[in-house]
Amino acid sequence: MSNAELSILFFMQLAVILGICRLVGFLARKVGQPQVVGEMIAGVLLGPSLFGLLLPGLQHQLFPKGAMSILYASSQVGLVLYMFLIGVEFDIDLIRQRLRSAVSVSLAGIIAPLLLGSLLAIVLIGRPEFFSAQLVPWEAMVFLGAAVSITAFPMLARIIFERGLAGTSLGTLALAAGSTDDAISWCILAVVLAIFKQNASIAILAVVGGALYAILILTVGRSLLSRLGKIAERDEGIRGPMLAFVLMLVMICAWITDTIGIYAIFGGFILGIAMPRGVFARSLKNVLEPIVTNFMLPLFFVYSGLNTSVGLVNSWFLWGIALLILIIAVAGKGIACWLAALINKETNREAMAIGSLMNARGLMELILLNIGLQQGIITPTLFTMLVLMAIITTLMASPIFEFVYGRYRTPQATIKEAEIVQPSAAIPVEGQ
Repeated sequence: MSNAELSILFFMQLAVILGICRLVGFLARKVGQPQVVGEMIAGVLLGPSLFGLLLPGLQHQLFPKGAMSILYASSQVGLVLYMFLIGVEFDIDLIRQRLRSAVSVSLAGIIAPLLLGSLLAIVLIGRPEFFSAQLVPWEAMVFLGAAVSITAFPMLARIIFERGLAGTSLGTLALAAGSTDDAISWCILAVVLAIFKQNASIAILAVVGGALYAILILTVGRSLLSRLGKIAERDEGIRGPMLAFVLMLVMICAWITDTIGIYAIFGGFILGIAMPRGVFARSLKNVLEPIVTNFMLPLFFVYSGLNTSVGLVNSWFLWGIALLILIIAVAGKGIACWLAALINKETNREAMAIGSLMNARGLMELILLNIGLQQGIITPTLFTMLVLMAIITTLMASPIFEFVYGRYRTPQATIKEAEIVQPSAAIPVEGQ
């Protein structure tokens, strides 16, 4: 296809993607689910699982393989900006406030699924339907364990914000545990990806380079960036030149972390944490959030959906493995975090609420799975199974949380909790 033809097709893809994601997201919100759930489902519907099944010719015409690189690159820009916004809104003091409980819940949510996922990988590694033939058993074990251990931190934060729980005991513990959990999982993934490339220097560069990058940005970088906050307060907001400078920094940091092997989203997230709060953060969020969440992020869900084909799970054996993955995911994450919270003397109701929130995978899981598929670690069949697990566990989060915790909260308690919400303690990004 010529550049002109690709351009014309891309505009049509955007129109279809935005329309379908908004429609399915609207329906999801009508039944009490976050917008992100609808967008995840919309991505699968536009892929070979439904659209390609019913109208294969039209689906192939709208999403030909030759045009996927443009959609992929565009989706990565949206992801980096989204993770940057999460970093801007993230309050690292939450971890300090509930460090012991957060570490305990987080470790439970890492160790249990790592063990269960590793055991399952031992069974699956010898079959060509699941992993690359180049993978050695321990690499498959660690990847599947990491895939099961991911938490949908953005969605977790959104539920806490919507329920007025930010700044409360439960909200603080859940946010701290979720953020710690994902940080550990991504570090594990970075090591697996580096070693999979069969180059020890790549692994060393990923681990050491990533640590040095984070330290430098969160110390020297934070100090230098503080001036942006003073300028924003003086100007009562962010002006065009400053916005352009910030976006340039985001892209540079994404390039750095992608180059050293720990993926671009980490660069954006760490830079966001180092950004000034107050007027600067609020103004930046008001400028970027609508375009990122409503325009750019849906591209990623659809790109993931185009790689998801439920038809690949075409036997009772494969459906049994898919069910087993789901059971392991729930047991290793939801139940393990619930028990860890109980051990740390949280009430049973709050412990169950934490388990239900930590069990959701959402966007973060899809990011990890797409990396695994792009790197050739997992096959499209296992990718599809894990996407189904991510969707189901994400669907479970809100109703289970409401059943075990939300319905018992009195209106007075809700008002009181909402009054103590700190702006930087939540991540009020629509639908995520």
